[in-house]
Amino acid sequence: MNAREQFVFLDALAGILIRCFILTVVFVLLWFVFFMLAGDYGYYLSSQWFDIDEYDYTLFTYYGMAFLKICAFVFFFFPYIAIRLVLRKRIRQRYMLAGR
Repeated sequence: MNAREQFVFLDALAGILIRCFILTVVFVLLWFVFFMLAGDYGYYLSSQWFDIDEYDYTLFTYYGMAFLKICAFVFFFFPYIAIRLVLRKRIRQRYMLAGR
């Protein structure tokens, strides 16, 4: 794989990662909106399937949203930033070499 193919691959990978991050954040926001607007209905459904009280339902919901948000940053956003920094460094190096 030559330098051009690596650049294209990393650029595509960065695009995929940022889209995954955005979709995950949208999912967390939708989950939060559902919880705020229809939390009682969600608890009703969950209590039908599991023996759970309302406090535990709320706790699991907030922990689930926090876990998903942390995973979005760790697995999608931070690698995206790292790839963009590497690509920026490579562009600067090419610019510096071409200017000499």
